[in-house]
Amino acid sequence: MVGALCLAWGLLAVRLIGVQWTNREYFGARANRQQTLTEVIPARPGEIVDRNGRLLATTVTARSLYVVPDRIEDPTAIAKILAEAIDLPSTAIREAIESHNDKSFCWIKRRLDETQVAAVRSHPPPLDQWGFREEYLRRYPQGQLAAHVLGLRDIDGQGRGGIEQAYDELLNGRDGRRILVRDARGRVIEVQADVSEEPQHGRTLVLSLDTVVQLFVERALDRLMSNRRPKSACAVVMDPRTGELLASASRPTFDPNRPAAAKAAAWKNTVVSAIYEPGSTFKPFVVAWALERGVLQADEAIDCESGAYRMGRRTLHDHHPYGRLSVADILVKSSNIGMAKIGERLANAQLYEAAIAFGFGNLTGTEIPGELPGLLRPLSRWNGYSTGSIPMGQELAATPLQTITAHAALANGGRLLRPIILVRDVEFGSLVGVSTDSKRPANAIVSQTVRPSIAHWLVTGPMTEVVRRGTGVAAQLDDYTVFGKTGTAQKPDPDTGEISRTLHVSSFVCGAPADNPRVLVLVLVDEPAMGPNHYGGSVAAPAAAEILHKTLVHLRVPPDGERLQTAERPDD
Repeated sequence: MVGALCLAWGLLAVRLIGVQWTNREYFGARANRQQTLTEVIPARPGEIVDRNGRLLATTVTARSLYVVPDRIEDPTAIAKILAEAIDLPSTAIREAIESHNDKSFCWIKRRLDETQVAAVRSHPPPLDQWGFREEYLRRYPQGQLAAHVLGLRDIDGQGRGGIEQAYDELLNGRDGRRILVRDARGRVIEVQADVSEEPQHGRTLVLSLDTVVQLFVERALDRLMSNRRPKSACAVVMDPRTGELLASASRPTFDPNRPAAAKAAAWKNTVVSAIYEPGSTFKPFVVAWALERGVLQADEAIDCESGAYRMGRRTLHDHHPYGRLSVADILVKSSNIGMAKIGERLANAQLYEAAIAFGFGNLTGTEIPGELPGLLRPLSRWNGYSTGSIPMGQELAATPLQTITAHAALANGGRLLRPIILVRDVEFGSLVGVSTDSKRPANAIVSQTVRPSIAHWLVTGPMTEVVRRGTGVAAQLDDYTVFGKTGTAQKPDPDTGEISRTLHVSSFVCGAPADNPRVLVLVLVDEPAMGPNHYGGSVAAPAAAEILHKTLVHLRVPPDGERLQTAERPDD
């Protein structure tokens, strides 16, 4: 017995030596983990406002319901109580509890509304088996307005799409932490203030969008969708002087407050994530480049062959037979033959340079994620067919944002700018000067495409005549001189692969005032199904003119008569 006692005491002594010496750090850390708890203090996501401070995205607090599975003896009874309160199937709640039966925490439903919170409190389970935690809930006060630009935040607070994703780090902020000391029953008895870290809340971002202009655009698109029944439609409003986007919208759309109700097609932001042949909206760039390179003179005339022109293995046709047309009238009447002859003068290498110079085939650099670079085949894959097709806006594809950005270069004197959507960070000042990838100034001149005199002549001459007496007459305004260009591109038939005679992309880009452009508008309609025809001048031009006029009035741009009187008024 003495020997047995000595052996037992010896083993105990060895164990105590191991605990106090060999495994001291391990057991000390284990005891510390049992006694302390690191609590995360969530940072409040920053707000998003428009250029005038109108709230586009904000954050509120909401209660989320959890249970303590390892304390629940009857999951079925608890599931039945909660199901009636929060409108979830009791079987789903019971399965969630049972699958976490060895855990002390399990979410049941996050971010409940006040009605559900009140229902849970009116018939609660035992107090030690459930509870509420406050979480941040993202809200979009304007509903679906600018949904594709803003994006949304998912259930875990991560930005998905739009500005929410592009500037997720800035908007999210940085969570704080604090150390809590607990007793043997898990109750908090002390907060260690000396090791606490305060959260850094997200920043408030100011966008270039104008909510009023955005509303003009979205209402016009809704009417287009109702009247023309297209596959999709989009519109962009830009200040050509700075590249700032005043509005950007796509249809179909969604409400970021109710993402579960959105249809699959609604997630696509066609402004940056869909590509189309630009059609005749590309023609002014070819004319500008030909004038810049000296192969074309603004005052010369070109024979348009009475509507039929043999070019290689194919014969080109115009919608109407024309004889000799001036360069301006080639654009006004949108003559394919006249453009093909200009293309022959430039040849493929120069046509390729023209497309590159105006930004086609490359990303614009916008902050909106998901942008595509368009489609511009390598020059080595061009042929004689391309010489006639490229000047008509065929054999290449661009996003609507690329197209309006290129037209902004003509409207501002030949300067190709990077389109801007983010203006500044309220707390730390301007963010306009930094792009998200290269640290290059976001509003810097990407390139000088053509001389200012050429760009000015195109805008105040041929493109103004397009609206006055050409294919864009539906865009005329009584109080402003409008310039613009229509586009009607044929699409391939998805069944045959051949060019369809019924599937079209109808577009129109316009701006005003012509002598000093302040606003540029692009409307694009994909596969309009209703109406007498699918021409851009009939489908897209009226909506673009409506948006343009309302925006000019909203921005208090003086009409033509008032501007002329101001210019002629002698100095005091």
